[in-house]
Amino acid sequence: MPAQPHRNLTKSNAQFQKAVKRLPLGVASTFRYWGDDRTVYVHHGKGGRTWDIDDNAYVDYRLGYGPAILGYADDRVDAAARKGMEVGGVFALSTERELAVAERIAKMVPAAELVRFSNSGTEAVMSALRLARAHTGRDSYLLVEGGYHGLFDAAMWIANLEEWNPKSNRDPEVVSYGKGIPMTVKELAHLVPMNDCQRLEDTFKKHGHSLAAMLIEPIQGNCCAISARKDYVQLARRLCDEYGVLLIIDEVKTGFRVGKGGVQGLLGVMPDITTFAKAMGNGYPIAVVAGREAVMRTFRYGGASHGGTYTAHSVSLAAAEECLRILDETPALETLASYGEKLKTGISQILSDRNITHSFSGHPSMFGTFFAETPPDNYRDWKTSDYSFYDQMAYHLHDLGIIVEPDSREPWFMCEAHGLDETCLTDTLKAVETAVDLTLEHFEDEAKRA
Repeated sequence: MPAQPHRNLTKSNAQFQKAVKRLPLGVASTFRYWGDDRTVYVHHGKGGRTWDIDDNAYVDYRLGYGPAILGYADDRVDAAARKGMEVGGVFALSTERELAVAERIAKMVPAAELVRFSNSGTEAVMSALRLARAHTGRDSYLLVEGGYHGLFDAAMWIANLEEWNPKSNRDPEVVSYGKGIPMTVKELAHLVPMNDCQRLEDTFKKHGHSLAAMLIEPIQGNCCAISARKDYVQLARRLCDEYGVLLIIDEVKTGFRVGKGGVQGLLGVMPDITTFAKAMGNGYPIAVVAGREAVMRTFRYGGASHGGTYTAHSVSLAAAEECLRILDETPALETLASYGEKLKTGISQILSDRNITHSFSGHPSMFGTFFAETPPDNYRDWKTSDYSFYDQMAYHLHDLGIIVEPDSREPWFMCEAHGLDETCLTDTLKAVETAVDLTLEHFEDEAKRA
């Protein structure tokens, strides 16, 4: 068996001890905290790799949860961003580039008839839900279990599977994702399991006439890329039409990543409203809420409010213009998807050689790995599955120079730079092989101690 890998994190550990005195958990986002002695502080990134302040190099498959679709510090996008700086920042006035970027988005995504800009995915989804309520005159909305739509009160409701008995004939209780969420908001939220067509129809029959919107991530970006079946999303579209509900497809993670037209293009479903963010600016903060003209015109005085001081910032807008051009006019998406397929093939070979049952979920550009014959197709099955092997493997991968999410919720994200650097694949597969063997050894030792 291979020796236990080790990284020097002396500087990161020292930085944590200083930072925790001024920053909660020593970081600017809770999800960046990986433990007092394993939280990493980045020095820089380039292409498909990241370097920490201890000079450890990593092949990076988090990519900031997906934004660096071309790779870190892409020369083309950064050059465009520098030109954007010359515009002058923010004016609380518009620039010509807003229309240029909107035209590009409308060209790539047929459902994006009209476009408004935001700064983050959370902002975009907040605006989309507000828009749906203003347009329909209704307040309630439907969420799909396992979906993630940002950190705002209306979206932070989940099925409590920790205390749920699958053999009972009842749904799990709906609870808030964290504290500080007013319980009064819960009255407006309804949840349904992914890919259960009968439950979807039953929910619409019961609540459809009071729903403003149904929000869905057809590839769940915070639940290991669990994917909706085409018939499920098409049913959602039909039911929304029947009950006067607006269908919001959240493409914050899938947009301009799984295809030029997003996941909606792959499924052949036209939403009323759609949201984009992460991949459209290659890491610069920008997002979009877009949709049917009749709906989007509700953004007006006396209608739905929308705005923001930093919305359509000149730097982010210039970066998005160039990033979208590259995704639209070059083979970048094919390059990163091809890399994802090669990576899955290599991982599968390693696992098969060791007689480890496994499967993949999602899209080659953002996929999840499961240690079961077939991946779950809903949050309930994922939550009750055994993902301990993955969690232990991820722990070892960090020490072996591969950055992935520490647990199985987040898919692995590919970027164009991965596909243009053959060492990314060889370095990754070498590390995966070692991590798998170390994980097997770990569970063998546990079995002996039991």
